[in-house]
Amino acid sequence: MPSYTAPTRDIQFVLQDLLAIARSPVPGHAELEPDFTAQVLEEAGRLSMEVLAPLNAVGDRQGCRLENGVVRTPEGFREAYRQICEGGWIGLDCDPDYGGQGMPYVLNCAVGEMFVSANMAFNMYQGLSHGAISAIHAHGSEAQKATYLPKMIAGDWSGTMNLTEPHCGTDLGLIRTRAEPQDDGSYAITGQKIWISAGEHDLTENIVHLVLAKIPGGPEGVKGISLFIVPKFLVNGDGSLGDRNGVTCGGLEEKMGIHGNATCVMHYDGARGFLIGEMHKGMRAMFTMMNEARLGVGLQGLAQGAVAYQNAAAFARDRLQGRDATGARNPDGPADPIIVHPDVRRGLMMQKSFVEGGRALVLWGASLIDAAHAGDEDAEALVSLLTPVIKGFLTDKGFETTVLAQQTLGGSGFTREWGLEQFVRDARITMIYEGTNGVQSLDLVARKLPAKGGKAVMAFFEMVKSFCKENDTEEMAAFTGPLKAASKDLQAAGMYFMQEGMKNPNAALSGSYDFMHLFGHVALGLMWARMSKVALEKRAAGEGDPAFWQAKLATARFYMARQLPATALHLSRIRSGAEPVMELAEEAF
Repeated sequence: MPSYTAPTRDIQFVLQDLLAIARSPVPGHAELEPDFTAQVLEEAGRLSMEVLAPLNAVGDRQGCRLENGVVRTPEGFREAYRQICEGGWIGLDCDPDYGGQGMPYVLNCAVGEMFVSANMAFNMYQGLSHGAISAIHAHGSEAQKATYLPKMIAGDWSGTMNLTEPHCGTDLGLIRTRAEPQDDGSYAITGQKIWISAGEHDLTENIVHLVLAKIPGGPEGVKGISLFIVPKFLVNGDGSLGDRNGVTCGGLEEKMGIHGNATCVMHYDGARGFLIGEMHKGMRAMFTMMNEARLGVGLQGLAQGAVAYQNAAAFARDRLQGRDATGARNPDGPADPIIVHPDVRRGLMMQKSFVEGGRALVLWGASLIDAAHAGDEDAEALVSLLTPVIKGFLTDKGFETTVLAQQTLGGSGFTREWGLEQFVRDARITMIYEGTNGVQSLDLVARKLPAKGGKAVMAFFEMVKSFCKENDTEEMAAFTGPLKAASKDLQAAGMYFMQEGMKNPNAALSGSYDFMHLFGHVALGLMWARMSKVALEKRAAGEGDPAFWQAKLATARFYMARQLPATALHLSRIRSGAEPVMELAEEAF
């Protein structure tokens, strides 16, 4: 069975030493004093290790069952869910006016990593609710917020988002679900939605579905989409539950992973729905959920990589096989632990450098969201630019990390007993849902990169340039030198798109996936350079554990020397243009 140890020390390092969150001018961040965040992280870590992690394999083995229209979640899930609710974890960063604790989003993400590492399928139930809460809070009427938010934040009711239909996924302009206006101001919702995570379950007494549908007579395509609240049970005027609504679960998907989460086919048969936000402006309201969800999925990729790495490192320290090429390290035993072998170390360093760099990137992104919520337009533009990178790059690399971890265990990694194969299967979905990673790369190049004349990406370039200039010292050269070279590759790729994209769009689109990865490496490079600066300063001042700072610096040097040079490969692919991709005739495939 796999194990999980909450990485509270490293998360605390990112929050307090790297981001200096308690000294941040962003509203709410000053409350995140080191002692306070340590207490929150320790309690969340305890729940993760003692309650959620033991149910991870249980959920994978048992899955969910559909019985007479009701989905039964795996053994222990209901009890664990009540503990999450009683601790107030669902509303950690939600509005206190509706029962939330009002903490910054960055703290919610820090806690979320541990919950996802411990049990990704379980955490999806509350994760989908959080997105629905955000959408209703941002776009709902005062009456809607008063009706739904207190119950959802308390965890008594859960939430979903319903986008995809059998004939359309990314191209939502093709949806057929319709919303017929009724005399009382409500709408009759009719249609089918598929792949609805947590669409039906037995954890809460009500499920509040947010459903995209078209009102007859509206504009064609996405301009005619509206968003509706469609509760499983209608809500009476006094807040009590009324009649069952016309929404049912028609089936459960048999999936590669995340077996503990119910992925449902949902049927809406004249269900009573209530318009949220403006008519025909549903996409704007839904993207409140989507943007949060995409950052959350990036976090999922990181979190699965993190728990897989932990188990790989533990195995490598214990597994005896072969001898160190430079001399026996365990002379009294029959062999040395495999961690002494360079190729095993290479794989572990790839895992460790990604996990710790990715953790810093996600929490930095979350802190930018806090700043954006406070009205910082520059932060909003930067996190909008980074969102497809965080989602796409971190899930690609997170899955790759789980595979590397599985490989570390050799044949044991291929068996269910050790649990690594579940991390691989669960991580795989992160590259697909909430917009496939190919779609993320297209969004990055076609929409985010040129937005407002490229203001956000130019600000990012200046951020990297300024950091390198301000830290032009001998001891930082091992970190700033590779970062400067990688940043130049990123700028060169952006320039290529500007020069070639207008006259040949396929030239830019063929290189978009490489650009997303190029950007991701530079972003992690910036994180590692910043972490290195902190580690050097803390070590010089004699603060903290010297071994911790030494490990940070060694891992940073690995990333700079062995991972960051990948930017040159991505740039070369981008510059090859569209021809290698588009030359082959369609019938030749």
